[in-house]
Amino acid sequence: MSPYFAEFFGTLLLILLGDGVVAGVVLKKTKSENAGWLTIVVGWGIAVTLAIYAVGKISGAHLNPAITLAFVFNGSFAADQAVGYILAQFAGAFTGAVLVWLHYLPHWKETANADAKLGVFCNAPAIRNVVSNLIGEIIATAILVLAILFIGAHEFAEGLNPIVVGLIIISIGLSLGGTTGFAINPARDLGPRIAHFLLPIPGKGHSDWSYAWIPVVGPVIGGVLGAYLYSLIF
Repeated sequence: MSPYFAEFFGTLLLILLGDGVVAGVVLKKTKSENAGWLTIVVGWGIAVTLAIYAVGKISGAHLNPAITLAFVFNGSFAADQAVGYILAQFAGAFTGAVLVWLHYLPHWKETANADAKLGVFCNAPAIRNVVSNLIGEIIATAILVLAILFIGAHEFAEGLNPIVVGLIIISIGLSLGGTTGFAINPARDLGPRIAHFLLPIPGKGHSDWSYAWIPVVGPVIGGVLGAYLYSLIF
């Protein structure tokens, strides 16, 4: 398996399981309807863990353009591979979202709330404030990158790193995710948002393109900021 396909497959798995848990909680007539924020955050943490286990030894399991760009910034990843990784991540995220749509196919019609349907695919803020929402994504992504780099600076038992990263996702989600839904990953938001725009989802409403730049720009800035802060420490 090439590292580019690994990034595609890993990101697909991440979105299939991550957006899948959101769908299970917010769509009508699922077994897990109304299971709550904790279920969503833990589900995302486990999704990240499994995706890293799946492809970590092949591509390093970036699964996130903000991570790829942060690694380029700190010199730990070759810049000439970054475009391929990022394109693969976006393609994987889009495909994973399509699979979520297929998996929950009867439930879209049963769900009247268009915002809930959009929330399966991408993020929306609890309170819409451009500056605050952007800062929130920057801070959360900077913490993610710092934490991942801190993990790399320490020795763990073999095979433990993906679990630690999953726990970091849960921590960020519980502590910082309540404002914007913690995209912390441009591919995670934009790929599925495009899928939402293109798919024939009954009563889906708009795809909220006016907000779409924040979950892209915020994590990119936050990722580079996290890498820069790490360079000041080590």
